[in-house]
Amino acid sequence: MLLVNTETIPGKKIVKSFGIVRGNVIRAKHIGKDITAALRQLVGGSLPEYEEMLTEARSLATARMVEEAEKLGADAVVNIRYTTSTVMQGAAEILVVGTAVQVIDE
Repeated sequence: MLLVNTETIPGKKIVKSFGIVRGNVIRAKHIGKDITAALRQLVGGSLPEYEEMLTEARSLATARMVEEAEKLGADAVVNIRYTTSTVMQGAAEILVVGTAVQVIDE
């Protein structure tokens, strides 16, 4: 499965569009990691607990989008965009959307 954030794929021609596909996930860290991150926030610097949470969430949301595209018969997703929103303190939603397409070599 080809995944790009552009409208086209160099060397490929889009022959069919299946429409918008998406994947989303809401993730939260357990209370121990929230406390650790809160203490780090007081002194400043990186918050690896949340970086890890968001990286995992992006990967899972992307996998869900790919699964939806594959069910439609797509072999690529173009124009991919990610958004993040806070659902509650310590929990974030990652949403990824794109257009599922079928491509051939030019």
